[in-house]
Amino acid sequence: MSSMQFQAPARSDWGAGVEPLLERLDSEGAAMANRAEAWAQINSGSWEQAGLVRMREVLASAWSALPGAAVEIAPLQPSQRVRPDGEVIEIEHGASIRVRVRPEAPIQVALTGHYDTVFPAAHPFQSVWRENGVLRGPGVADMKGGISLMLAALQSFEALPGDKRVGYEVLLSPDEEVGSPASAPLLSELGARAHLGLTYEPALADGALVDSRKGSGNFSLALRGRAAHVGRAFAEGRSAVLAAADAALQLNALNGKRDGVTFNVGAIDGGSAVNVVPERAVLRFNVRVPDAESAAWAEFEVRRIVSAIGALDGIAAHLHGGFTRPPKPLTDTQRTMVSWTKQAGAALGLDLKFQPSGGVCEGNNLAAAGCPNIDTLGPCGGGLHSDQEFALLDSFAERAKLSFLLLAGVERGVFDVRSLRA
Repeated sequence: MSSMQFQAPARSDWGAGVEPLLERLDSEGAAMANRAEAWAQINSGSWEQAGLVRMREVLASAWSALPGAAVEIAPLQPSQRVRPDGEVIEIEHGASIRVRVRPEAPIQVALTGHYDTVFPAAHPFQSVWRENGVLRGPGVADMKGGISLMLAALQSFEALPGDKRVGYEVLLSPDEEVGSPASAPLLSELGARAHLGLTYEPALADGALVDSRKGSGNFSLALRGRAAHVGRAFAEGRSAVLAAADAALQLNALNGKRDGVTFNVGAIDGGSAVNVVPERAVLRFNVRVPDAESAAWAEFEVRRIVSAIGALDGIAAHLHGGFTRPPKPLTDTQRTMVSWTKQAGAALGLDLKFQPSGGVCEGNNLAAAGCPNIDTLGPCGGGLHSDQEFALLDSFAERAKLSFLLLAGVERGVFDVRSLRA
């Protein structure tokens, strides 16, 4: 939790026209939640192309209503995926939505979100309902609720009186829940030219936000041995499954060797009939790291193990994947973003808390491109990636006001972007 001290500015420091717009956002909380509820009823699992297309059409229409917005559908390049048999195939990801307003303005803000969820169409969790001030359903918090309140905050920002020196680009992607393999180049390009970033993953249920994140790497180790009949020629076989198990044990043994670094073996695909020495196997694992130095150490250790496995008699080993989410440490510029967010929260009567997270999101990608950001500006919620997912209804208006004050603070000079990036 951050213990930064600051003198919170009064709401009057934001200047004329802010109070009525905060009141407007207060009155629009129900509409934000209703919109999130409607969007959550469209299944848009990361691999559900038909649902992603439908969701994209709905979002493009909604964002076209933002004053001055230029909405573009940006097709994404396919990514590669290792099949259970070890063959590498290309996977289509559809397109991102880019919304640009005042791209010529001297101050640029990157706002990001994703419209895919972890729930495929075959998953039983498809219903959306309300109970006791809570909205439940697939994606209500992560992050269709975040996209809904982001749009409301920007609509109020556009209604702020006076010419504006702040422009922005909104990037809504279809592949965040699978690591942003196709949208990563767009995130990097956007982060490289924006002064600051706002990302709409949900805040925690108690209202806390995230200030720093570990990095994450997803790897697939494809192994090929030699098939043989176990009765007639067992000694001639070379088991790819045993090689995968050997690699898994060596990876697991790395846990505890360096602070904050974890290796998780998620799956081993391979084998068939028990009377055949298995020729093929794929080992899939994830690595989490707190900083760039730890990432370099982890990658060295992974490649050392892969090299040793590949040197076994009759075994070929091919490593795929890498660190798609670089670490997001708590740097001085990140501390400045935290301070600004706490000040905006204090002006709303909120005592915002921050904490680190081992989870990853698009905020990692923006930070790696040099863009300091706050990445939990969505509604307060929990139960993410499970059939217990929920968003707190009262938090929609509250967090939309927080985003609005951040944007208005940059516009009105309450927050000085020169302290972030030249």
